[in-house]
Amino acid sequence: MSTTEQLQGTRKYSAKWQERFDFFDTYGAPNDPRYKAALKALPTFRNKLLINGNVIAFFFGPIYLFVLGLWKKNLALLGSMLLIYAALTVIFAILGIQFPKALDNGLGLGFSCAYAIVTNYAYYLKEIKGEQGWNPFKGMRF
Repeated sequence: MSTTEQLQGTRKYSAKWQERFDFFDTYGAPNDPRYKAALKALPTFRNKLLINGNVIAFFFGPIYLFVLGLWKKNLALLGSMLLIYAALTVIFAILGIQFPKALDNGLGLGFSCAYAIVTNYAYYLKEIKGEQGWNPFKGMRF
């Protein structure tokens, strides 16, 4: 698929998604040095948030990824969340300590941030590149 065909294919998306897709086409994945420099060069925090994060995914991550058709990545994220919570629950049960509320809140916030950061590029990979894998962190920088 040529770049022209890819760009014509993005016309069915909203202006926000087109802007995100164009940014990823121009500067590459979030782990690309060009991406980081271009993201820093964006004029406002709103522009940076538009490209690098997804507010809907922050609040409704598991549902939103299913709506976008990113079910493999969603199942992988849900599985990792389940494993982390199960492991911590077992550890705290062995220690005879109640699961700390602050840790529970922190994990929830962390997983919400993961959904917010992963969604845009994962959707780009699915829709523009045709890649639908299980790794939700493909192309991410950590």
